[in-house]
Amino acid sequence: MTLPKIVTPTYELEIPSSKEKITYRPFLVKEEKILLLAQEAEKDSEMLLALKQIINNCTYEKVEVEKLPMFDLEYIFLQIRAKSVGEVVDLKLLCEDDGETYADVQVNLDEVDVEFTEGHSNSIQLTDEVGIIMSYPQINMMDLSSNSGTENVFGIIKNSINQITEGETVYERADFTEKDINEFLDSLTTGHFELIQEFFETMPRLRHEVKFKNPKTKKQNKITLEGLNSFF
Repeated sequence: MTLPKIVTPTYELEIPSSKEKITYRPFLVKEEKILLLAQEAEKDSEMLLALKQIINNCTYEKVEVEKLPMFDLEYIFLQIRAKSVGEVVDLKLLCEDDGETYADVQVNLDEVDVEFTEGHSNSIQLTDEVGIIMSYPQINMMDLSSNSGTENVFGIIKNSINQITEGETVYERADFTEKDINEFLDSLTTGHFELIQEFFETMPRLRHEVKFKNPKTKKQNKITLEGLNSFF
């Protein structure tokens, strides 16, 4: 006996970083299971694997998930989630005017976008001669949970350096070893390191501003939600 198959609708979105248009579908039960199992595990590493698998499935394996910046992946997942269980999510947000009252707030996921900071660049000039070209953190760089916070930071920085330039000479990531990059980073001054930190602080992010009223004081509040976890 051949059972009927339900036709799954498809949608289109534009990847924020590349402006490439891709086709995707909502969650099916198999993706919901992946997500629930990851949530039960309560481990960041499991959630990252679930995020990767769900996006891969729902974009028909047409997207190179591991090569996309995290903000692209978060945006794609949010769009898939919106079409799967509804565009509006109910959140409880802490009112900043009194610091104790929580307000029930509805957020339309269709209005959430990746915000690009004006003047942001992936090219960092450290000295007159030496510079670095950065790439954005990808999903395979984020699973560093076994390390300390400091090791995580340096690990992400190391993996995000795409090129090192010295005058007209360009050193590609494949050209230098782990020892080379460690020695290079250890030789930087605090000022150099602050320039690198600025790259991460100003890089594109999934961000949305929410305005709502404190139910107790009746004062208007404004909060910026940032990152995928803020919307769940």
